[in-house]
Amino acid sequence: MARGVGGRGPANIMQHLKGVDFPASKDDLIDHASMTEGPDTGDVVNVLQQIDDREYQSPADVMEQVGQVE
Repeated sequence: MARGVGGRGPANIMQHLKGVDFPASKDDLIDHASMTEGPDTGDVVNVLQQIDDREYQSPADVMEQVGQVE
């Protein structure tokens, strides 16, 4: 699972994805996270840019992929 370094922690990533309608594409996730405010937004977007470019079915699906890039 993702390390809790800066904005890369799972709870922080999920906070930035709150309100996303699933299924969602990688671009949808990045766009949504980019519009959130907070000191860790850049870290979250950076992590999301590293996940596979595909459609994600749920928050758990996203977090599984995030854990693989960390």
